[in-house]
Amino acid sequence: MINDALHRPLYVPDILANVLQQDPDRPLLQLHGGDLLSVGDVRDATSQYIQTLQSLGLGKGSRIGLLSSNLPEVLYLANAVQMMAAIYVPMHPLGGLEDHAFVAEDAGLDVLIFEPSRYAERAQAIAQKLPGLVLLGIGDNDLGANLCEIATSFDPQQLEPAQVEGDDIMRLGYSGGTTGKPKALASVQRTGLVTVQIMMAEWEWPSPPNFLCCTPLSHAGAAMFLPTLLKGGQMLVLPGFDPVQVLQAIQDYRINCVMLVPTMIYALLDCPRFDEFDLSSLDTVFYGASAISPPRLKEAIERIGPVFMQFYGQAEAPMAVTVLRKREHDVNDLQRLASCGRAVPWLNVALLDEANQPVADGEPGEICVRGPLVMNGYRDMPELTEQAFAGGWLHSGDVAIRDPGGFLRIIDRTKDMIVTGGFNVYPREVEDIIAEHPAVAQVGVVGVPHPKWGEAVLAVVVLRSDASVEKEELVARVADRKGRFQAPKAVEFVESLPLTALGKPDKKALREQYRSQSLITAE
Repeated sequence: MINDALHRPLYVPDILANVLQQDPDRPLLQLHGGDLLSVGDVRDATSQYIQTLQSLGLGKGSRIGLLSSNLPEVLYLANAVQMMAAIYVPMHPLGGLEDHAFVAEDAGLDVLIFEPSRYAERAQAIAQKLPGLVLLGIGDNDLGANLCEIATSFDPQQLEPAQVEGDDIMRLGYSGGTTGKPKALASVQRTGLVTVQIMMAEWEWPSPPNFLCCTPLSHAGAAMFLPTLLKGGQMLVLPGFDPVQVLQAIQDYRINCVMLVPTMIYALLDCPRFDEFDLSSLDTVFYGASAISPPRLKEAIERIGPVFMQFYGQAEAPMAVTVLRKREHDVNDLQRLASCGRAVPWLNVALLDEANQPVADGEPGEICVRGPLVMNGYRDMPELTEQAFAGGWLHSGDVAIRDPGGFLRIIDRTKDMIVTGGFNVYPREVEDIIAEHPAVAQVGVVGVPHPKWGEAVLAVVVLRSDASVEKEELVARVADRKGRFQAPKAVEFVESLPLTALGKPDKKALREQYRSQSLITAE
C-alpha cells in the first residue's frame, strides 16, 4: 500500500544527518591556525549541541538567535538547529544595535546565543530591550550559561533528525535593511533543499573542494558547508575577511575554492602585497551578492586566472537563479562581464514590464522568478507579499536586459532608477562607463534632488592609489556614450564607499549623505 512516507523527499536535516554519519575519519573542518576536525568530530559536536539545546527546553519550532563571528561552534549550532527543526535566526555580526534588537523582538526569540568576547555588551543591550530573553554564551560569560561547557557534559549519540515537511520554516532571515526596517523572510525546508540541489548541479565545484570561508558563517558562508560536505571536500574557516590573511591562507592551505563579494575581490586586487602570494591552487572563485565592475573583473581574471563563476539570487530566491560560468567570462567583452549569466534550468525566469508582460531581447524588464526556490512570503506582511508576487511571479526589483544568447545584464534596481528631466537613468550603466577609466577603483551613482531637473546624477568615485583624473573627463565619458542627460551633474572623490553589513555598496547611505549638500547647480 502506498502511503505518504513512501515518496516523502529527504530535506536538509535528513541529508545532513546521513552524510555526517558516513566516512567519519575524513578531514572536514580546518580551524585557522589550529586543529583539523574530521567528519566524525563535527558529527559528535553536532549531537552534543542538539542535546544541549534540548536540555534547555528547546525543540521543533523554537526560535534560536545567533550573534557571533566565524567560530566552529556556529557550524555545530547551525547543524543542531536544523536537525531539531528549530527556527534559526542569525544576526549579521556587523549589524547595529537597532537592527539586532528589532530582529530579536520581531522574530520572538526564545534564546539568543552570543560570542562573549565580541558581543557580550550587545547581547546585554538587546536583553535590556527585551526582558525575559534568555542569553547563552559560546564560552564563559556573566550573562547566561556557557553553551560549550554544557555540551561537553553529553556523550555523542546517533543523529536523529526531526520529521519536517516542505513548508516548515527553517530560518527567519531579514532583508531590506537599506530601504527601511528589515523584512522577515520565512525560509522553508523546500527552499533549503532546492538551494542545495541547484548549487550541487549548476555551480562549478573543484573535485574535491578545499573551500575557504571568509564570509560570515551566520549568512552565506554556512550555505557552503553542506555542498562542500556532499562533494567530499573540506573547509577552512577564517575569523573574517582580511586581504592578507585570505591571500596567505590560499597559499598555505592550497585552497582551490572560495566565495567572495565584489568588494572583497577589489580589496585583494588592491592589496599592496598581492604579488607576494602563490594563488595557483585556485580553481574556482564564486562571486555574487552585488554587481561587479566589469573592468575590475577583467583585471581579476587577468591577474588570478579564468577561475571566476558568478551566481545571482536574493534572499527571496537565494543563491541560484542565474549563473555565469567560468568559460562564459570573456575578458574582451565588457558587456559579457557585466552579465549575471543565464537562468538555471530548475526555474522559470522572465523579464517582465510593468504590466507583467514579457519584454523583447534588448529591452529592459524586471527579473521575475517562478519555481520551488521562491520564498513563501514575508512573515506577517501580506500586502508586501502580494506586491512581491504580483501576477504570479516573484518580482526581484532588478531591471535587466537579455541578449539573444539568453545572458541577462542587470542595469539596476527599480528603486535606484533616477528620473531626471523626465528621462530614466539606470545608475549601473553610468557606473560601468566611469569604472572603465584606469584611474577609477570603485564608483557609486545615485540620484539627488535638483531644483530644475527634479533629480540629478551624482557620481561618487574612489580612485586607485596614486591615480588621478579630472571630474570633467569622467562626465565627458558618460556624455559621449549615453548622452548629456545621463552624464553626472557632479562628481565627488572619496576615500571609500559606504557598505552594508553584507559588503554591498550602500546606495541609501550615499543618497542620504549627499541629499542636503549643495553639490548640484541649477544648470
